[in-house]
Amino acid sequence: MGEGYVGQLMQILLNAATVASFTVLVAVGFSLILDMTRSFHFAHAATYTCAAYVTFAGTSWLGMPLTLAAPIGVAFCVSLGCLIERLIYRPMRRRGASSLTLLIASLGTYLVVQNVISLIWGDDTRLLRSAAMDEGIEILRGQLTRTSSLAIALGAALPVAVGVLLRSTSLGCAMRAVAADTELARIRGVPTECVILEAFAIASALAGVGGILFALDVNMRPTMGMSALMTAIVAVIIGGVGSIAGVMLGSFLLALAQQIVTWTLGAQWQDPVVFATLLAFLLLRPQGIFGKPLRKRSI
Repeated sequence: MGEGYVGQLMQILLNAATVASFTVLVAVGFSLILDMTRSFHFAHAATYTCAAYVTFAGTSWLGMPLTLAAPIGVAFCVSLGCLIERLIYRPMRRRGASSLTLLIASLGTYLVVQNVISLIWGDDTRLLRSAAMDEGIEILRGQLTRTSSLAIALGAALPVAVGVLLRSTSLGCAMRAVAADTELARIRGVPTECVILEAFAIASALAGVGGILFALDVNMRPTMGMSALMTAIVAVIIGGVGSIAGVMLGSFLLALAQQIVTWTLGAQWQDPVVFATLLAFLLLRPQGIFGKPLRKRSI
C-alpha cells in the first residue's frame, strides 16, 4: 500500500510538471507581451495552434521527419506573431487605440485564424505522433514518457533562457525599458517598435514549442489554443506579471491543483479549480506571488 501511494504521488507530480511545461511556455510569452504593450494578446492562442498544425502538415502531407517539420512549425508561428504585431497592433497603437480596442482586435484575429485552421484541416481531433506512445522511464514508480521528459526540459530551460536574455543582453535591457515606460524609452532613443516586434517573435516561438509538445503528448484540435491561453493567463496572474520565476511557479501550482482534483474528484473539475484559484488570488493577492501591484494602465 505504501509503495502504491508513493507511485501515485510521484505520478501526480510528474503529470503536473508535464502540464506545467505546456502552460509556462505560453504564459511566459504572454506575460512578456502584456508587460510591454499593456494589452492582452489573445491571438497568442492562434500562434500556439498554428505551430502544431503546420508541423502536422509537414509530417503527414509532405512526409518530413518531425525533427525538420517542428522547426518549420515554430518558424511559421514566429512569422505569424510578427505579422499580427506589424500589420494589426502597430497601426492601431499609432492611431491611439485603447486597450479595449486592441483586445477586441486580438480576439477577432484569433477567431479568423482558428476558422482558417478549421477550414483547412477540419474540426476533428488529430494526432501529431505517428507511433504508439512510448513507455518512457520509471521514476519512483511513476512513468514519464520521452515527450513528457522533453517538455519538462524545455519548459524549464526556455523560460530561464528568456530570463537571462532580459537581464544580461542589450535587447533585454531595451525590453525592460519599454516595459517600464514606453514613452520615456522612446525619448531616450530606444527603437520601441522594433523591440516590441522582437518580443512578439520570442513569445511566438515559445508558444509554438508549447503547441507542438502538447500535440505530441495528447492530440490537437483547432480550439486547443484558447484553452491553453486561458490557463496561461491564470498562471501569469498567480505568479505575477513580469516575473518569469513567478510564472513558472504559478504554472506548476496550477497544474498540481488540476492533477490533485483529477485524482480525487475527476477530470471534469479541472477547469473549475483553475478559475477558483484565479478568484482566490484576485481577492487575496491580485499582484500574484512575485509580482508588483498592477498599474491602472495595465488593465
